[in-house]
Amino acid sequence: MLKKGFFYVCLVGIVAFISSGFKPIKFEKYDWFHLDANDMTYYSLPSLRHKDYINRKVPFTGNFFIGYKEAIAFKESQGKYRKINGIGYMGKYQFGAETLKTIGIFDSLSFLNSPIMQEKAFVALLAKNKWELKDEIAKYDGDIVGGVRVTESGILAAAHLGGVGSVKRFLKSNGTRKCRDGNGASVKSYMKDFGGYETTGIKANKKAKVK
Repeated sequence: MLKKGFFYVCLVGIVAFISSGFKPIKFEKYDWFHLDANDMTYYSLPSLRHKDYINRKVPFTGNFFIGYKEAIAFKESQGKYRKINGIGYMGKYQFGAETLKTIGIFDSLSFLNSPIMQEKAFVALLAKNKWELKDEIAKYDGDIVGGVRVTESGILAAAHLGGVGSVKRFLKSNGTRKCRDGNGASVKSYMKDFGGYETTGIKANKKAKVK
């Protein structure tokens, strides 16, 4: 009996010792997802405040290029690489077959099955459109056209939607031309929604191709 009692005393002591080494973790709380004044649910990140990301291993996309391309992708396909819409546009950024040919892609099936190729295609088309719209970017950047502040990133997003010609017509008409794609999305809305992002890293290239 003494040995058995000694065993249980030692066991309790070991458990108490181990438990004392654990301290509660202190979490920083931000209420970005706080939906109701009476709801006490809080989340650490993401946060709307830039300073909350300093020294944290959590990306803050802000107006950076990664935020730009992912915002366009979500608008186009909810970010789905394998999506094909009702009129045949495909992939994460919804490319048409003819547009793909202009940047050196002739195999639509390979394109649809390759996330890497789709990401390269998006950048290549931006580079090509930036060269074709370099005069418009230089002339209109910072101006208000049709009630929208024109920026380089907005112009390039609008060109992704409706093509270079649609962007030129919209700007030349001072915003009176209502240029839309097959789904009804307008050049004006893209120019507004995707304006102000960082796209200076995209180099204008008349002959941009996916390699």
